[in-house]
Order: sequence, then structure tokens, then C-alpha cells
Amino acid sequence: MNEYLKLADDVALDIAEGRLKPGERLPPQRSFAYQRGIAASTASRVYTELLKRGLVVGEVGRGTYVSGQSRRGAAATRDPEDARVDLEFNFPILPGQSQLMAKSLAGLSGADALQVALRPATSGGTPVAREISARFLARGGWSPRPDGLAFTGGGRQAIATAIATMVPTGARCGVEAVTYPLVKGIAARLGVILVPLAMDEHGVRPDSVEKAHREARLSALYVQPVLHNPLGITMPAARREELARLAQNLDLVVIEDAIYAFLADEAPLAALAPDHCVVLDSLSKRVAPGLTLGFVSAPSRLRESVMASIRSGGWGAGGFAFSAAQRLIADGVVGELVAAKREDARQRQRLAADCLSGFDVQADPRAYHLWLNLPEHWRSQAFVAVAARRGIAITPSSAFAVTPGHAPNAVRLALAAPPIERLEEALRTLAGMLHAREQDFAFVE
Repeated sequence: MNEYLKLADDVALDIAEGRLKPGERLPPQRSFAYQRGIAASTASRVYTELLKRGLVVGEVGRGTYVSGQSRRGAAATRDPEDARVDLEFNFPILPGQSQLMAKSLAGLSGADALQVALRPATSGGTPVAREISARFLARGGWSPRPDGLAFTGGGRQAIATAIATMVPTGARCGVEAVTYPLVKGIAARLGVILVPLAMDEHGVRPDSVEKAHREARLSALYVQPVLHNPLGITMPAARREELARLAQNLDLVVIEDAIYAFLADEAPLAALAPDHCVVLDSLSKRVAPGLTLGFVSAPSRLRESVMASIRSGGWGAGGFAFSAAQRLIADGVVGELVAAKREDARQRQRLAADCLSGFDVQADPRAYHLWLNLPEHWRSQAFVAVAARRGIAITPSSAFAVTPGHAPNAVRLALAAPPIERLEEALRTLAGMLHAREQDFAFVE
């Protein structure tokens, strides 16, 4: 094992066993290197590894702190953990939705239906499943071609499939400078180089795409044009048109993550550049994390390659989940859940706007998350640690930054998980923290 990985494991063990506690500051990298008798470059790799695992939060020049989720595993992508109030993971489950789903799924208990559901699902599904899914995924006047659809085990598998298909090992994929954290882990495992692209209030800037492509060819772009996670940005029509034209001019494939687009009505980029866009979607947010099905809508010329990637990556859907999802879609249950969750998200955003009034909040009233820019007297890593001590799990900006050490001074708040009363309690606690100063919480020093 590389020396830096062994040292990172040692620190991780100290965190897991409570010798290093949430909010506790690690020594500066130079001090760590001196204490361990290692080179400063090795210490830097240790700290970078701990950041990737989510065990610490920090930024260059600002210190490194043990994160609020002190017992996470070694992976950079984490599983949800018990927290008094979880504003970190964004899986909306509404009261009564299980009863609604149970009625639709009752038919799966029959022997004949169960026999079909227990068979392996194929990456291409069936003609009927593709027709149902194409109608279901349609929005903003756009509808995917049924013969361009493929199915995966969930949204994460859809992302992995698209990147593996479009970006060869060692090649470059453009990505928004602040993006969905799992993309970083997926790219690392596939040997893909992520190229951070500059953003503005409308999303990724086309001039930054063109500049990056001139410097060294990009094989694809990964973007979130609608309800961007974590920033909440939705590209206006003019920006979408400009990006679509650029993709066509550069002959560049755009991988569009539409996981949160069910909360909005905008058409995807594929409506403007159908031959240069791959649209990804899933049921995890619409329905529940325990019942997932991912969708990849690709140009017909790419579909066989997409299905080959699904098979070789082991990213296909399970037969039972596939059957259950198709029933819920065909019965209209998913449509009912979407309508209810749209209203639920708006209610939570209204509550957040009230509780955080006067602070620098970036949010879309339709989204299940918001981006909180912190006042100058707070650092994001310290704010996360203090919140953790108060039983509130939130995510620092460093988790979303493609380039380590270049994260904005901000945090993301996921609003979907807690009951509304607990959400209000947590938001008012955070507002109280924002009014105070970091120095008032001595344990983070």
C-alpha cells in the first residue's frame, strides 16, 4: 500500500474510534509531515485523500477540520447516516406514499407477475417498457425516442454508463467547476480526467467550454442545466441555445443530468441538439431511494455502445425493480408523486426563505436544495462542524468543487428529508449560528 494511503487509514481510524472528534482541527500539513517524519508532498496527499473520503472538510490556507460525519467509510461517496436532522442527503419521501405505491404493486404478488419480475432485466428493456418510459420522460415539448432508451440500476449507474461510453480512459470530460460529488469518484474509477469549466449566474459558460476544448480536446461535457445540484441554477433559454450550438459546432456530446428536472418543465438540451445530447434520468428522487431505475436517452447511433457499457460495467437494472417501476409509471402513481413533491419542495423553499431571510441564499423556489453563501466571519468547514455538534448534517462546498482547495465559502442545504417541523427547527438553528461568529464556538479552533 502507498505510504499516504496507510497514513490516511490511520487518521480515518482515529476519527472512527473517536480519538479525533467532529470539529477538531488537524495540524497544518507541514506540522503533520514533521510529526510523521514524511515529506510535505506526502502529507498533502494524505489530507487530499481524507477530503475525498469526506472525513475532513477544509480549504487551502484555512485549516482542515474533522467533518460532522465522523464514522464514514473509506469511499468518497457516502451512505446516509443517522443524524438528528439530515440536511445532507436529498431523498424526498412523502407521508402516505408507501400506501399509494402498495396498491399499484399488489399485482406483483401474483405468481405469474412475480415469475416475470424475477427474470433478469436487459439494458434495452422491452418495446412496451421503452414506449411507456418515453411518454413518462417527456417534458417541455421534448420526448425521447423509444429506440434510443436504455435502462440502468439508477441515476448513478446512468452517469457511469454515459461517461464510460463517451469518454475513453485517459481522455478529458468538461464539467461545471462546482458539480455533483459522485461524478468525481466515477471519473476517477474510469480513469477520466475532469476539466472544471467556469460558471456564471446562468450556469456553465460556453466560452470556457470552447477554451478548454482548444487547449486539449474534450470528449464530452457533463452538465446539469435544470435545477443544478448544488447551485440551484436553471439555464435560461438563450444559454441553452448557445451551448447546444457550440456542442454541434465542436461535434461534442453533452451528457445532461436531469435527475432533478422532474420538479421543473424546461425542455432538455436534447430538444435543441438531439444528435449531440445524452439525457440521464432516474426514479430515486421521484419515488424513493429503495426503488431505483435509471434511464439513458441517447442518439440512435450511440445506443448500442450505451448498452454495451451497461453490460460490461454491471450497471443494469434488477428485474424486480424494473417491473415495479414500470407498474408505478403505467398506473400513474409516479405522476401523482411528482405533483405532490413539486408542492412539497415549494413549501420547503418558502420555509427556508423565511428562516434564512437576510442571508445570501441562492435557490430556485422549485428545488429541494439551496446554496448558502456564508458571511465573511464564517468558514464553510467550521460552519459544517458546528452544525454537526448541534445534530444537523450539512454539506460543505468543498464536496462539490472539482478542484480541491478552490471551493466557494458556502454550504448546500438539502431540504427534502426531515419532517417539516424538524426542518424549521434546523433552519432556525443555522440562522442563529449565522448571526454569531465562528470565534464564539471555541471547540473548532
